[in-house]
Amino acid sequence: MAHIELPEGVPGIGGPLRAYPETAQHLLALAQTLLRSTVSLTPGERETIATFTSSRNDCNFCRRSHEAAARHLLIAEGDAEARKTLELVCADPESAPVSEKMKALLAIAAGVQTGGRGCVSDEAVARARGAGADDRAIHDTVLIAAAFCMYNRYVDGLATLSPTDDALYDQMGMALAEHGYARG
Repeated sequence: MAHIELPEGVPGIGGPLRAYPETAQHLLALAQTLLRSTVSLTPGERETIATFTSSRNDCNFCRRSHEAAARHLLIAEGDAEARKTLELVCADPESAPVSEKMKALLAIAAGVQTGGRGCVSDEAVARARGAGADDRAIHDTVLIAAAFCMYNRYVDGLATLSPTDDALYDQMGMALAEHGYARG
């Protein structure tokens, strides 16, 4: 049961977004900007970073919903083994079948999730640059990881509904992959 009154039966972040539309517009706009841009990173890579961060934060709802979105996007981007890729990214990104650039960016995301300053080293950034990451990819990785620390804590801090039905997460992921986060 959620810590505050939220619309009944609305899972995860959806409950507080419906209950507080003045906040929702900004949170959704940020998610749309960060996760659907195609500059420097694909939407599938962006959702992978969100999934990885949510996994590290142990936020079940966000991990599962963004993992489903990432899976749909990565399949569309040519990764036929997207489900396995995402499992491996969350378990051990260094051995996951992703590019060296993505491995380096996931290491940066891990540093942000751990604590930011002092946890994202000059060496981690140099590694990402050496693997082909530009300023935008590094910037967006840091901001996606930081934003998902906030989103994860928003969802779990309010004790929102976290369903267990895989099919529901697949439906949410498909809708996010197809329509993004903008309302209107």
